[in-house]
Amino acid sequence: MAKHGNVQDLLPNQVLNRTSFHFQPQRNWLNDPNAPMYYKGFYHLFYQNNPLAPEFSRKKMIWGHSVSQDMVNWIQLEPALSPSEPYDINSCWSGAATILPDGRPVILYTGLDNNNRTQVTVVAEPKDVSDPLLREWVKPKYNPVMVPPSNVYHDCFRDPTTAWQGEDGIWRVLIGAKVKDTETGMAILYRSDDFVKWTKYPVNLLEAEETGMWECPDFFPVSITGKEGVDTSVNNANVRHVLKASFGGNDCYVIGKYSSENEEFLGDYEFTKTSADLRYDHGTFYASKAFFDSVKNRRINWGWVVETDSKEDDFKKGWAGLMTLPREMWLDTSGKRLIQWPIEEINHLRTKSVKLDSCEIKTGAAFEISGITAAQADVEVTFNLPSLEDNPEILEADHHVDDATLFDRDSSVGCVYGPFGLLALASDDLSEQTAIFFKVIRRGNGYAVVMGSNEKRSSLRDNVKKSSHGTFVDINPRQEKISLRCLIDHSIIESYAAGGKSVITSRVYPKLAIGEAAKLYVFNDGTRGVTMSSLEAWSMRNAQINTNTTY
Repeated sequence: MAKHGNVQDLLPNQVLNRTSFHFQPQRNWLNDPNAPMYYKGFYHLFYQNNPLAPEFSRKKMIWGHSVSQDMVNWIQLEPALSPSEPYDINSCWSGAATILPDGRPVILYTGLDNNNRTQVTVVAEPKDVSDPLLREWVKPKYNPVMVPPSNVYHDCFRDPTTAWQGEDGIWRVLIGAKVKDTETGMAILYRSDDFVKWTKYPVNLLEAEETGMWECPDFFPVSITGKEGVDTSVNNANVRHVLKASFGGNDCYVIGKYSSENEEFLGDYEFTKTSADLRYDHGTFYASKAFFDSVKNRRINWGWVVETDSKEDDFKKGWAGLMTLPREMWLDTSGKRLIQWPIEEINHLRTKSVKLDSCEIKTGAAFEISGITAAQADVEVTFNLPSLEDNPEILEADHHVDDATLFDRDSSVGCVYGPFGLLALASDDLSEQTAIFFKVIRRGNGYAVVMGSNEKRSSLRDNVKKSSHGTFVDINPRQEKISLRCLIDHSIIESYAAGGKSVITSRVYPKLAIGEAAKLYVFNDGTRGVTMSSLEAWSMRNAQINTNTTY
């Protein structure tokens, strides 16, 4: 296999659109994060990789492999898994890692076999458990360990989760699937005494009609008493459980209570494939995978960010796909949703900074935040609203206006304040800009806070998908300030509202606002002024992302 090329070989504009502190390989295709884990001093991240071209291939997909000591700077190793046996000869697809009680890691992944490309579950083990880099993996002769049941098509059975162990000592794992001749997605439960022979449990752990295939499921406990994470096998009165499934282009999750005694997961709600589903991210984000970091007792999650330019562009620049920043996740004090926040190690990339005190942002205002590198920055800003009436009128549009209209930056329906926020990756004349904004609208007997990302003017290029994303932020604007953190990295913006209650990832490709030409603005397009309580912004150093390989 040829070594990856160097970024320095690319055209200047393509280098400027490449990210500087987000995970991606030097060349070619990346999708789903696989089997993140910590082992003997190193964090490991595997990923779906086509080593031959910057496009997805329906055959011969391998597992790329990189290691890190801080989840910020990464060294690329040789591929961990490649098609080699009848049960995975057509591709090694997604999966997860489990750390056994004796400390050994084991991987479960999806193989595409030589029989009509049927999706089966395969076990892989490290060849040398004393190697902290886990360079070589072997596939035991008893593979495959799971095959599609009779009510599932051969190509709708994939992406095993991290396994967990009940008090009875039995291992459990979930496989994503879809019922034959329906749109019912499901998480199939398998159990094993020895991690070798697996038996399908008669009842699915969870299923939902009209969602379609459940890809890349995740299942893990979260503490109800604090931010700390817990091992995947923990199940007691101090935790609730999260079941995540990827479908319809989104990563949706349900919080509930799990009993291993009767294998029952009672969710607080059901998946609906509508905007009512809780999502990790309301932007360009999919196929995420979480793990328990035993070093700092936290639950960490990565998501895949797909390219939104053309396939032709991908071939010109030589790569496609990247990961979000690793995010710590914990249960909100309300118990209703997860909080997500970039891991603290990201802050070590901060360098030159600017800080602004409280000031009023008048209607129609947009002023530049200078003194930092706006194409590669970390920005934290807080807004305060001067006043809100105690008894607003009920908004008639509640029953007639869809969320897409309310999330639209240009819509003023029910709007009391805003839109206001940041214009990131903006050109001097604002012909290019990505608006990360808030609106406060009248809704019902009170107010609602809308968060949005408007990409309609993100690029002057025509061959780019320019989307708008939005969600409601679960805060009371009468009692709480509205906060926003944006991590800007050349062609991606990760935006966290209200300390991580809502997250939107934007994938954009500026033509003018690149490198030193990129600008950052605070703006207010509303009819009423708002107060910017505080702003602090930092230039970000480059991380070392797979620039050095060991093979």
